[in-house]
Amino acid sequence: MEHEHNHVEEQADDKKAVVIKDNTGWKSHWQLLLALMILFAMLTLEFGFMYVPEFPVNFIIFGIAYLLSGYNVLYLAWRKAIRLDFFNEFFLMSVATIGAFAIGSYSEGVAVMAFYSIGEWFQDAAVNRAKRSIKALLDIRPDEVSVVRKDNVEVVNPKDVVLNEIIRVKPGEKVALDGELVSEKASFNTAALTGESKPDTKTEGDVVYAGMINLNTVTDIKVTSLFTDSKLSKILEMVQDATARKSQTQLFISRFAKIYTPIVFALAVVVCFVPYFFVSDYNFSDWFYRSLVFLVISCPCALVVSIPLGYFGGIGLASRNGILFKGSNFLDVMTAIDTVVMDKTGTLTEGVFKVQEIVTKDIEEHYLVKLAATIESQSTHPIGMAIIEHAGKNATKGLSVADVEEISGHGLKGTIDGKEVLAGNTKLMKKFNIEYPAEIDSIVYTIVVVAVDKKYKGHITIADKIKEDAVQAIKSMHALNIKTVMLSGDKQSVVDEVAKKLGIDNAYGDLLPEGKVEKVQTLKDRGNHIAFIGDGVNDAPVVALADAGIAMGGLGSDATIETADIVIQNDQPSKIVTAIKVGKLTKQIVWQNIIMAMAVKLIVLGLGAGGIATLWEAVIADVGVALLAILNAVRIQRMRF
Repeated sequence: MEHEHNHVEEQADDKKAVVIKDNTGWKSHWQLLLALMILFAMLTLEFGFMYVPEFPVNFIIFGIAYLLSGYNVLYLAWRKAIRLDFFNEFFLMSVATIGAFAIGSYSEGVAVMAFYSIGEWFQDAAVNRAKRSIKALLDIRPDEVSVVRKDNVEVVNPKDVVLNEIIRVKPGEKVALDGELVSEKASFNTAALTGESKPDTKTEGDVVYAGMINLNTVTDIKVTSLFTDSKLSKILEMVQDATARKSQTQLFISRFAKIYTPIVFALAVVVCFVPYFFVSDYNFSDWFYRSLVFLVISCPCALVVSIPLGYFGGIGLASRNGILFKGSNFLDVMTAIDTVVMDKTGTLTEGVFKVQEIVTKDIEEHYLVKLAATIESQSTHPIGMAIIEHAGKNATKGLSVADVEEISGHGLKGTIDGKEVLAGNTKLMKKFNIEYPAEIDSIVYTIVVVAVDKKYKGHITIADKIKEDAVQAIKSMHALNIKTVMLSGDKQSVVDEVAKKLGIDNAYGDLLPEGKVEKVQTLKDRGNHIAFIGDGVNDAPVVALADAGIAMGGLGSDATIETADIVIQNDQPSKIVTAIKVGKLTKQIVWQNIIMAMAVKLIVLGLGAGGIATLWEAVIADVGVALLAILNAVRIQRMRF
């Protein structure tokens, strides 16, 4: 039996027949509540006043309560039965309750149907809530946007905005479309996209994404993506698709239920008729009642609802932490990971060159930087850009620069305020016979050596900065007994230095993309379960090869969303550990539900077959274990990391 809860996913053509829809409030269940009131009144008369109406009055009263509480279940059972689908929970419950009426157990028949319907109500509400929370988590696109057109501000639907138009976002408003900041400066709350609550300050020309919230000033943004092409729209689509991709556990339970339910029906028949041949005082009514208990407790709804609900919760929890899983199957994959393979640039490092150290000789530090920035301003090399950024926008003002010559593979030579300035690598110093400290040759990072009028004046060390939480991320992985490996196209000396600082187990440099594939394949051949973290573009072959391909910084590229199995929306390596923990937590709760449900059912099945448990115990155990499983699954949505 494939349980199709929420009745939103219930068969398309049965949709019209279902009373329990997305609206799970008490007003839409007045029939069920009325049935419960009738049942309570009749039980009060029976046990409080020792009065039971005569037949057919009691049959009619209980019959009304029965239809009020279970007419939708009966209708679905009939719809499935005419398609020869008898092994489902609707048919199972219908048979059990009609059987109870047939032997005169009216109150128990109503109780089974009413409490089953209550269980369905709560299950539907929980699944709806989980799905709504996932959708609401990212569905934060405004319904209207202010556009500057011909010096006027018009409020329009975001779908009507075209490329290169200017939209205006007031403080507190959400950005509706991806674009480029036109205003000089603005701060944004990016929590809905990255899971990070700290403000992100953007300057003119920086990229701004839909879903960010403007914090402090009226801001103008030039639109660079249409509404349907925005990163937020793509992420929304991905998360919604994720709920449809089932994990191995979900698929197993669905297959198990299809086998389990026919077996239960067969066992119920055995419980009813086989004792006739072995029990001397066999009474059909007694053994038929026991078989009805067997049918009620055997309903696997606790399993088939709480398991997908658990995975919905896991996907939602990950999304709140800025991690997008493309399917619940990848939550399971992350629980088995024993080796995390990482790209260096952009994953463990910032991916941008920064000045790390400045060493001077017979010159002030700020003046050395000023000279280097002035001559480097005549070049477009990334190394020079790092020095200029470190010096500041106004650093080159007040100096006259002339005769700048770029010496290929060496550096720059020029005249600044009448002084000959050289800025480049040690080969440039050797070319002009300028002596410099010997220890410079042993520095693994990029060095810009500066000489003024043929004399060494200092050097600037430039490197790709290690991310703030990279060290803690590696420590956390090791705490989980996960081996760490770094692959990079950078030179081995730089890779070794970064690996040493981070405490990575193995590091390999000087690798082309095919070299990375070979290293990952070697690890897989050893039986390792591998997660690879890269930018999702250049590393696409390795991402595809790994058990779990993780893209770092998913907001930066459409390709990352398309390529990877899991997308980390910000650039924090620590989110890798969070993804593993979410996967393990989800699996833990799912298996808690499986074990709890099966244990309770087996116990009550035994008691029912032995004539100890009644229909009351059966329905309370069935609904009770379902509700416990649901509450346990819902816990995931409230977890914090």
